[in-house]
This record gives sequence, structure tokens and C-alpha cells, in this order.
Amino acid sequence: MQNQLNLEGVERQALKEYTEKAYLDYSMYVILDRALPQIGDGLKPVQRRIIYAMSELGLSAGQKHKKSARTVGDVIGKFHPHGDSACYEAMVLMAQPFSYRYPIVDGQGNWGSTDDPKSFAAMRYTESRLRPYAKALLSELGQGTVDWTANFDGTMDEPVVLPARLPNLLLNGTTGIAVGMSTDVPPHNLNEVASALVHLIDNPKATVSALMKHIKGPDFPTGGELVSPRADIKQIYTTGGGTLRLRASYKQENGDIIIDTLPHQVSGSKVLEQIAAQMRNKKLPLVEDLRDESDHEDPIRLVITPKSRKVDVDELMSHLFSTTSLERTVRVNMNIVALDGRPRTFNLVELLTEWIKFRKVTVTRRLKHRLQIVLDRLHILDGLLIAYLNIDEVIRIIRTEDEPKPVLMKKFKLADIQAEAILNLRLRNLAKLEEMKITGEQAELNEERELLEKTLNSAARLKTLIKNEILEDAEAYGDDRRTLIVEREAAQALDETQLVASEPVTVVLSKRGWARAAKGHEIDPFALSYKAGDEYLAAAQGRSNQLAMFIDSTGRVYSCLAQTLPSARGQGEPLSGRFKPPDGAEFCGAMIGEPDDRYLLASDAGYGFVATLEDLVSRNKAGKSILRVPQGGKAVVPSPVPRDAECLIAGVSSIGRLLCFEMEELPELARGKGNKLVNIPTNKYKAGEEHLVAACVVPEDGNLQVHTATRMMTLKWNDLDHYYGDRALRGNMLPKGWRKVERLIAEAPEVKS
Repeated sequence: MQNQLNLEGVERQALKEYTEKAYLDYSMYVILDRALPQIGDGLKPVQRRIIYAMSELGLSAGQKHKKSARTVGDVIGKFHPHGDSACYEAMVLMAQPFSYRYPIVDGQGNWGSTDDPKSFAAMRYTESRLRPYAKALLSELGQGTVDWTANFDGTMDEPVVLPARLPNLLLNGTTGIAVGMSTDVPPHNLNEVASALVHLIDNPKATVSALMKHIKGPDFPTGGELVSPRADIKQIYTTGGGTLRLRASYKQENGDIIIDTLPHQVSGSKVLEQIAAQMRNKKLPLVEDLRDESDHEDPIRLVITPKSRKVDVDELMSHLFSTTSLERTVRVNMNIVALDGRPRTFNLVELLTEWIKFRKVTVTRRLKHRLQIVLDRLHILDGLLIAYLNIDEVIRIIRTEDEPKPVLMKKFKLADIQAEAILNLRLRNLAKLEEMKITGEQAELNEERELLEKTLNSAARLKTLIKNEILEDAEAYGDDRRTLIVEREAAQALDETQLVASEPVTVVLSKRGWARAAKGHEIDPFALSYKAGDEYLAAAQGRSNQLAMFIDSTGRVYSCLAQTLPSARGQGEPLSGRFKPPDGAEFCGAMIGEPDDRYLLASDAGYGFVATLEDLVSRNKAGKSILRVPQGGKAVVPSPVPRDAECLIAGVSSIGRLLCFEMEELPELARGKGNKLVNIPTNKYKAGEEHLVAACVVPEDGNLQVHTATRMMTLKWNDLDHYYGDRALRGNMLPKGWRKVERLIAEAPEVKS
């Protein structure tokens, strides 16, 4: 029998309870000790430890740089037992002037660039020290201002929070993702924040609107424009969350567009790639050239050369703002660990008010700490003065007594610390001059003591001190706003047709459904080369920036930009690869023109109507059902309707009957079956004995070309009288030999000189 495991004295716990507690502990660690910043110094633990370790290494602003690896080694060895690469990356971020509004670390070497912030050199190559701004975080550290805690192994202490003289959280901003919550605080301008703090100290009940007279909005290190409406910015400052729109700024030089600032965390090379991709795909013909002229003097200088001086620069840039990273949205979520150690979302007033509380506590602790030092020194000076006044007796006691300290304390009523100070005096300090120095130092310290006590006992004096120190630091580290606040309308991408040069084209469709676009209107589509077994079916004349539309045998219409069709130098491409027509459907015709242009649509059953092109547009690959065609039937080649002209509609059947009637007899519809054009007997149509072959619109005084397989006959305007009648009649027979018609083509009237 196997021995049973002895579990006596072992704590037992339900798995559910254990896992819940373990995950909750982990969550709180991530929230409080990793991802979210403290409101006091605006730093996460790793950042605070880096700054403190650098100060302990003597890497202040005036000292020589040291290898970054030295700092990282100290940080992870003494305070932050985590990965060195993550620690170094946090250090790099605080050194990059394009990442931090007020960088804390001063780096030498390659610390990354705006194009690739993570292209920094390894820590064994770079050197670093603190910037002057770091004094605002560290200068009061040794003055009893903050609490200390043991490091991870209990061998030394580290500050719980740095005694920041400025609200670093609001100045440099921060981002972080914890468990179940995240934070995104944008950076701000120091001068504006200092002004708002002074106003809030004087007016504790100030509103968001009042503070926004000082803080106009976030101020990002890379500049650019903040184009969100003021109402949106106010909403963010009121609720503590929302989104902002940032946009690059540009100017014009000698016809070129110069982009000189970019939104925060946007790469110039990425923007150039996005614009170049549009140019390669022929979606940006308004741009002639694109280049990057950025250098050391001009960190951001992207040059865009428009196609011509006629290009509307504002429209072009609006399109680029909409389609590239030249404009981006920034999320704001001011979720911060408050003074009570709990994370919550702050609005602007709450955030500044909470920081002022932190600053008041810090300054009070500093003053009390200094006051205690002054009082202790005065206490010692009182003892030293007694010794000088009784120097002979003091010397006698020291020389004659085995234990002079208790004797001195009893003789002159001295405290232990005073007697110790007397015994530690050097002989050289027994001169008469020292008595005068002590008296002078007492006077100075008494004056300082009175000032400290007055300040500590007066809320008004404390406020004034805090305000003066804020303004003093703003004077030392403040600068002008970089991000311009300009309320602009949302960027609009240009319509696809506006992005294409307007050139005359002829869209050609073959019987097998291959399409292409030939430049110009003087193209003879019959003379183009076609694949073996294929031949010309239809052509339509328009502009390259217009939509080319194709109708299939089922009456569905498909559209695409004419510019995107292949050149007529080749044999085109099959439309079945571009669109998704129903199984068995064949393409029957092409159309192109302005949105208000009209075309005659008809089925081989003899029915049709006039349609406007804007009603036919479909962005769907499956097309749009327009013409209702009988089962087994198909659409015929559409015919353009001339503008501002009296017209006849001509329709010819497969047995050679031609009918011409007034166009006013046919309705204009958006979709449907239409009205009867030519009377095709139903029994003959169903039997396949007769159907409509072609229909076209002939302008007044124009000609009608009747094409058979091998011959072409031209009927002049007057010749059409023989075939003229009312709509839905049978029509008259064409001459013998011309009854196997394949297509009808209308010719415009000759222009009289």
C-alpha cells in the first residue's frame, strides 16, 4: 500500500478563491506599479527609478555624460528587477525631443528619429545625463518632502514619489495600458499650465472655461495643428476623455507645398510612402513630384510638387489629410493614480486641484524639515555660545575630568547634543572671532526661523510661495507653444473623378467582353486588334475622369473609372475579372459621360426607356439591376442621347424591319422594363424567329448608318421618312440585301461653315 501524502499544517484553499486573489493582485500591481502614473510627479515606477538612479550617479545637467548601460545597470540592479531592454527603452523615450514635450534625459549618440523612434543605438554605445528640467523633479528630494520605501531586496531605500515642483504629468503627458483600464494624457505647454495653476490657487472654484483662458489645449512636441473645435477640447477637459484631431502644417514656396511639421508620433517616411502609393496607383495625378528634403536644420521638410499651378492646393492637401497620416486622431483618457492611491479619471480642474494638494503637502513638509534643521542648529549654537562665555571653565573640566560630558551638562545645564558639539570643537575654533560668527549665524537663523514659522502658519503666505516657485520654474524651463490651435473643417477626400486628369477617351468593348480605353475621339474601333475569334461590339466617347459603364445581357450595369481601364495599345482586359456578373451573362454595351447625360436602353424583346447616367452608377462589383430583360433575352447596345436636339429613335428587328419615331414618345426611367419601341410579335420572339437587333438615337438632320456583316449603308435624315411612324409599330422593311442588320450607328449633322 502506497504511503499517503501528509498535508498536516498545510493551508488549503479553494482554486476559485486562489485564482481570483492572484489575478486581482496581479491587476493591482500592473495598475499601480507599472502602467498608470502617479499624479504627483507624473511618472511610472520605471521612469522614477531611472531619474533617481541617474541623480545618485551624479549625472546632473552640469556633469559629464556616462554610458547609458551604467545607468540601466544601476536601475535594474538596485531598484527595478526587470528586463534591461524595456528599462533602456523607457530611458530613450524620456530623451527624445519628439516624444517628450520637456525631455528629462540628455543623450549623446543615436537616440532614434521621428521616422523610426526605435532606431536608437544600443545602450553600450550611447551616453546620457539629466537635463536641467530634471531639477524640477529632484531638487527637493533630500529635504524631507516625500516618503521612502525599501527597494525590492530591502538593501536600500527609494522614493515613493519625486517631489515635483511642476505638474510633469500634464506637461509631458503619458500613455499606458493596464488591466481593465488605460491612460492617455496629452502633453501641454509649461507657461500655460503655470498660468492656470496660479489662477486656480487664487480661485479654487475656477471652472474649466476659466482655466481654458490659460490652457488653450494640448501642446505636442512635434508641433503641427490641433484642428478640433474648441467645444470638443472643452468637452475633453470637462469629462477627462475624448479624441483630438492633429494635422500637419504646410506652406507654399515657389509653387511647391512644403510640409514642415507633422502630427505627434507620425513618421515622415510613412507619409511619403502613403502619397507615393497613391501616385503609383494613378489615384493622385494632381501631384507631379514628391521628395524628402529633411536635414539637421529642418528635421521635417517634405516637398510636394503639384502637376500645375492650376491645382487647388487647399483641396489637394485636404485630400491628403483625409487619406494619409498627415492628419490623425489622438485619444485622451486622463486616468491617473490619485493621492489616495486609487486610479480614477480626472477632468482638468480636478487634475490641477489634486496636484496643488500634492504640492502644498510637499512644500509644507519641506518647510517643516528646514525649520527643524534651523531649530536644531540654534540649539547647538546656544550651547557653543555658553562654552565661549565660559571657555576657561570648559577647558578645565575637559582637562581634569575623566568623563567631561556629564559634568559639562550638569554645570552649564546643557543638552546631550550641545555637550557633544562642545567636545567636538577644534582648538583653532576657540578664537574670539568664532564668538562673533556664532552670534551672526544665530541672527540669520532666527530670521529664517521666523519666516518659516510665518509661512507655515499662514495659508496666504504658503500659497504665495507656491505660486512664486511655479512662476520661477516656468521662467526657467518654459517656452513658446509649438502646436497651433486652429479650428478647421474635417478633411474631405477628393472624389475619384477629381483625381484624374480630364482627357478625351474612347471606351471600346468587344463581343467577348474585353474592354479598353483609347486616348482621343478619333479612334476607329474597327481598326483595333482583337483576340482570335473576337471582334468589335460597342464604343462610347467620354473623358478619362468619367465613369465608364457596361451593361450585361441580364440588364445589370457596372461602373469603373475610365482611367483605370487598360490602354488600347493592347487588347484590353476581360470585364468578368473586374466585375461579378451572373453566370452565363455577356456584356452587351458601354456608356460614358457626365452624370446628367442620357442613354437609350433596350432589350431584344423590343422594350426600352431613356436613363440618366447618374441613376446607373454602381460601386458594387455585382452591378446594379437597371433594365428588366425577359428570360432568355438580352440587352442591346445602348445609344447616347444628344443634348439639346430634336431626335428620332430608330429600332431594327432581326428580319430587317426598321421603325423611326419621336423620342418624346419614350419615357425617362431609373430602372424597369420600359415601353415598347418596335412591335415584335410575342410568339415570334419566344420562338426565336424575330427580336430587336439594335436601337439608336438619331439627332435632327443627322444620318443613320446601317451595318450588316460586310456592308454599311447610310440613310440621310430625309430617307428616314419612309420608316417614320408611331412608337410600337412594326416598321417598314429595309431593302433586300440589307435586312441582316448587326448594328445601327447615328451620325451627328454636318456643321455648316
